[in-house]
Amino acid sequence: TSPEVIAQMETVLERRFGSANLNRTSTSRADGVQTLVDILNRSDRATERSIFEGLETFEAELADQVRSRMFVFEDIVSLDDRAVQLILRQVDAKELATALKGVRVEVKEKITTNMSERAGKMLKEDMDLDEEIVLLGPVRMKTVEEAQGAIVRTIRALEESGQIMVSRGSEEFVD
Repeated sequence: TSPEVIAQMETVLERRFGSANLNRTSTSRADGVQTLVDILNRSDRATERSIFEGLETFEAELADQVRSRMFVFEDIVSLDDRAVQLILRQVDAKELATALKGVRVEVKEKITTNMSERAGKMLKEDMDLDEEIVLLGPVRMKTVEEAQGAIVRTIRALEESGQIMVSRGSEEFVD
C-alpha cells in the first residue's frame, strides 16, 4: 500500500475516531488490503464511502482490490438460494423489511423468491412494495444502514461457521 493512501486513511480515521486511538509508534508487517477490509467492515457506511472515494481518487486499483474482498448487503444477489434461505431464518422480519428499503429491485426479488409465499407477501406489505399498504413508511437512512449491517454480520457469522460460502471478487471454481 502506498504511503499516500495510508496517510489519507489515517486522516479520515483521525477525523472520525480522534487521534488518541491511533498508535503511531507501533508498526508491523501485515496484509494492508485485508486490514483495510477489516476496518471498513466494522465502519459505518458513511466512513466506508468516504474512504472509498479517497481510494478511487488516488489508488483506483487498490480500491478495486478492497471492494473485491468486501461483502456488502447488495451482494446478497450473488449468494445461492440455499444460503439466502438460511440467512432469512436467522433474520428478524421487521429488520429485513427495513434493510430492503431503497435497495435495487434485484435484491428485493432475490429475498422474496427465497421466502414462503405468505412470508413474502407480509414482507412486501411491510415494505410497501405493492404500494397498497404503508406499514413501515419512510425510514431514516441511518436506520436502513444499521439493519443492513446487522444482516451482513449474520452473513459473515454463517460464513465463518462454514454454513454458507460467500464468493469474493473473481474467484474461479473447477469441477
